[in-house]
This record gives sequence, C-alpha cells and structure tokens, in this order.
Amino acid sequence: MFDDNQTQVIYTLKREHSYIMKSDILIKFGKRVREERTKNNLSQEELASKAGVHRTYIGMIERAEKNITLENIEKIANALNLKLEDLFRDL
Repeated sequence: MFDDNQTQVIYTLKREHSYIMKSDILIKFGKRVREERTKNNLSQEELASKAGVHRTYIGMIERAEKNITLENIEKIANALNLKLEDLFRDL
C-alpha cells in the first residue's frame, strides 16, 4: 500500500494527466458553445438558466472539463435556438 504522501502524488499526477489529455471533441464542442453563447449575447449564467443546468456547468463545458451528456447537449442546443446538427457542424 501507499503512504499518504505517495497517494497524494499519484492523485496529483492523475489530475494533471487528465487535464493535459482533454479530448479534442470536448475542446471543440466547448468552443462552439462559447461561440454560440456570445453570438446570442448570453452570459454563462443566462445560458445555464435557459438550459436548466447549473451556472458553473456551462463554464466547465466551455473549458472542456465535463464530458457532457446527450440530454444536456439537447438542453443547450434548445437554449441557443439551434438544431443538434447545427451545434455539431464542422467539429
């Protein structure tokens, strides 16, 4: 077994590795959400309210920190007045 210091080092390395290894699709999707949100002159909080998600969730999506579910993708598309296919176009 690992002692507390070794466990902390392993945990830190795992977090750093997952941060570095963000998926391209999550990054591209997050950028698209941000682009569409700003086109609609919405703050993250306003978009979250329209989509029925927590306000911090939008920021996490835009920063590619969350692997968003299909249900939440649909909520965000609806809040942005977009079809799902338009949200994914050219990703």
